[in-house]
Amino acid sequence: MSSSKPSFLAVLPFLVLPPLFWAGNFAVGRAVREDIAPFTLSFGRWVIALIVLLPFVIHYMRRDWELYKENITKIIAVSLVGVAGFNTLVYKGLHSTTTTNAILLNSCIPVLIMLIGALFYQQRLRFTQLLGLLISLSGVLSIVLHGDWSRLLSFAFNPGDLIVFFAMICWALYTLWMKDIPANIDRRGLMGVQIIFGLIALAPLFIWEINQTDTHSSWNQNALLALAYVGIFPSVAAYLLYTIAVQKVGAVKTGLSIHLMPVFGVLISVFILGESFQNYHAIGIFAIAIGLILSNNK
Repeated sequence: MSSSKPSFLAVLPFLVLPPLFWAGNFAVGRAVREDIAPFTLSFGRWVIALIVLLPFVIHYMRRDWELYKENITKIIAVSLVGVAGFNTLVYKGLHSTTTTNAILLNSCIPVLIMLIGALFYQQRLRFTQLLGLLISLSGVLSIVLHGDWSRLLSFAFNPGDLIVFFAMICWALYTLWMKDIPANIDRRGLMGVQIIFGLIALAPLFIWEINQTDTHSSWNQNALLALAYVGIFPSVAAYLLYTIAVQKVGAVKTGLSIHLMPVFGVLISVFILGESFQNYHAIGIFAIAIGLILSNNK
């Protein structure tokens, strides 16, 4: 009797491509920092994403219209932090920090979810989780301080690193707040609605930015290709592939693939963008990884 379980090779692209596309989003944001201003890149990304996604989700958006109205405050909240906030802050931070730093700081999101959950949502932390939290935060500080702990006393932080860190807080809040969205609202249609609200929030920032004399975008070939990439691959293709992977192998196994993001991010940063990988990067990612293992140890 043949098994209906998909083979590993058949599922592999669905597990590998989403973190690769998401890592590429960081690299592209860094690569075109001189060509496209951050609010323009974020606004353009979601315009393209909405155009590509809308034919696939319009049916679900119409079906769940009444549910959207019942949960409008929650949906606006997740749209502001998840669509408008997260990516815009990442693109802004990448103007003054490296892709390597940004992608490694992205690894601290699970830690931030636990920390915010414990502080504001009465989620209890076991001793091992608390220990893992502290170790992971030390890894984050190693990256933000560039290995120079004396900066902590003088508060000499790189502004780009801090902006990216605030982006990670936005995503942690997005993850926690998404749990309050009723499960009977289809997530594909919800994504389309979130993009619309995100664009509404970004529109004034985009208009303000294009009217600034010291902030402009150069619409050369590289800029257009970058905009097409961030609008299609990390925004739509990665989401759809990730959803298929969850259906094929389950949420737990699919979730583990997210840990490929820093691997891909560092490889892209070093071999394509020419960034250097420092000792404090290795120490930071090691501490974050150990903290995550301890935090998830049952």
